[in-house]
Amino acid sequence: MDKENILVVEDDVDINNLIKLTLEKCDYKITQAFSGSEAALRIDMDTFNMILLDLMLPGVSGEQLIQNIRDKVDAPIMVISAKSALEDKVNLLNSGADDYITKPFQCEELIARVNSHLRRNRKVQMQVNDKEYKSYRFKDLTLEEESREVMLKERNISLTSHEFEILRILIKNPDKVYSREFLYEEVWKNGYYGEDNSVNVHISNIRKKIKEVVADEEYIKTVWGIGFKMNKN
Repeated sequence: MDKENILVVEDDVDINNLIKLTLEKCDYKITQAFSGSEAALRIDMDTFNMILLDLMLPGVSGEQLIQNIRDKVDAPIMVISAKSALEDKVNLLNSGADDYITKPFQCEELIARVNSHLRRNRKVQMQVNDKEYKSYRFKDLTLEEESREVMLKERNISLTSHEFEILRILIKNPDKVYSREFLYEEVWKNGYYGEDNSVNVHISNIRKKIKEVVADEEYIKTVWGIGFKMNKN
């Protein structure tokens, strides 16, 4: 079995090396990056099971990096930062991070958190591998679970990972109204804090991509005060 690959993004060489040595003892493969720009390149070049990153990075900040990669990468993202304010933690979790640990940290806690996230990911992957994939159709829109393709009037619609998951939930039960809280918790796997705008932004992006193919038809309906559903009208 191949070792799980973890990307460590930290510009402090000593801290980066400490994390590397600590996690290598747990039999993980560690890839190091010392700037946000280098991390972005490595993410495009390789596949990672988890990403650990600092916020104060040269080139591209940790906050920017999370926003840039969240729709490309489903792997857990854990922030390791000296910022300890609750507002900072909430904002980062809302923007796409999965966990947050403050500096200075204990190596034992770091290992426990990494193990927990990767153990959960293994279970999810096993469920994905075991499940039967289906094809869903709504009007002229078709969604294929296995290939993760979305077609509209025989044209491919390129969706990000989160956009695909939102549309998959909606199209599976087109008569059901889904709240923003439910969609957020299902897609981002985080607790909902009540002020996150991610669902609205992703719904808007899906609508724009659909309108590029069929400009005169609304596929996703907003049910004011509740959430979203597929539009049968």
